[in-house]
Amino acid sequence: MTTVAAYAAPAAKAPLERTTIERRAVRENDVLIDIKFAGICHSDIHQVREGWGEAIFPMVPGHEIAGVVTEVGPGVTRFAVGDRVGVGCMVDSCRTCENCRAGLEQYCTRGNTMTYNAVGKDGEPTYGGYAQTIVVDEDFVVRIPEGIGLDEAAPLLCAGITTYSPLKHWNAGPGKKVAVLGMGGLGHMAVKIAHALGAEVTVLSQSLRKKDDGLRLGADHYYATSDPKTFEELAGTFDLIVSTVSAPLDFGAYLALLRTDGALVNVGAPEEPVSLNLFSVIGGRKTLAGSSIGGIRETQEMLDFCAERGLGSEIEVISADRINEAYERVLAGDVRYRFVIDTSTI
Repeated sequence: MTTVAAYAAPAAKAPLERTTIERRAVRENDVLIDIKFAGICHSDIHQVREGWGEAIFPMVPGHEIAGVVTEVGPGVTRFAVGDRVGVGCMVDSCRTCENCRAGLEQYCTRGNTMTYNAVGKDGEPTYGGYAQTIVVDEDFVVRIPEGIGLDEAAPLLCAGITTYSPLKHWNAGPGKKVAVLGMGGLGHMAVKIAHALGAEVTVLSQSLRKKDDGLRLGADHYYATSDPKTFEELAGTFDLIVSTVSAPLDFGAYLALLRTDGALVNVGAPEEPVSLNLFSVIGGRKTLAGSSIGGIRETQEMLDFCAERGLGSEIEVISADRINEAYERVLAGDVRYRFVIDTSTI
């Protein structure tokens, strides 16, 4: 066991504070990572504040982790000391179910082990990336290509793969009209990736405040959802809408923007239940769906895709003592577009 510094929430809704945690000794197939940068995801805030249900405390959030390998176990074959690597939202799964065998560990039928706010197979709680180091089985570590900085790569481990996976699954590409609902930490990456895949991209945002950014990042069109004319003008337009919004929506209004056989895919997860009139999907044979992160293979594919095209996250790097301030700014929508913690300041 090794003692390392970290930032943790001691209890639900409590401010995060500097503390120390224990990391396990490196096992046969483990990789020890010196964390360089950790992104702040809205999911961190949901879990620290128990918005998604009862949580485990003390909690060290962080599942957008980028760093450098400093030690490997004797059985490790894919990584070596000095490699640039990342860790995303999960650190283990059953590895034997149908989904795991298919590379869909995010949908492990027996439940995967999340990077934090979870209990591992050893019975110990998991602690995330707001820390100096982390120890992870090599099967849940990905390589960060040289074509992208570690700071810009960190948010790709959640925001990047969470948007890349549904865009690929629903075949975003040339000839497809894709709308991105919400222009935040996830939304701005969805715009970049959908554009790089060759789709015609429209941003649907509450206001036009970020229009210049949206067009710069690859959107072809930008509309304000606060304007009722938007829903009249865009009715029946899109093949795919990716919603990154973590608040309840009028799904009927957004489903009406889809073409026949179109899909509205949710990657944002509201804390409250939502309602739906089924005629919104029956008419037009439309799909209301959800998507989680990607599996490990797909996450590596996403990183390679982004590095080849220079698609890093738009970030604001902060010191660890500003984490609580950053949380409030995320809730206020005051970030363009992802806070990243310089973990050397922990």
